[in-house]
Amino acid sequence: MPSPSANDKWFQDTAAREIHMAQLKSVELFNGRMAMLGIVIGVITEGLTGAGIAHQIGLGGFVDGFAACRTQYLPFCF
Repeated sequence: MPSPSANDKWFQDTAAREIHMAQLKSVELFNGRMAMLGIVIGVITEGLTGAGIAHQIGLGGFVDGFAACRTQYLPFCF
């Protein structure tokens, strides 16, 4: 069986690149939709509970500490 020529390799590489780009486009579209859905759910939950998105995911202490630091309620700032 003869080895593939340079032209065959070029077609294979091009086809593989096109398949990869199509898969990447599909995955990025899904990721973007999930991110938008997460933001909408976070905003709705914030409206219902009064807890901000940072508090919902467990980062409320960092946000509160930064706010206290900015308003000079803490003797030290991180």
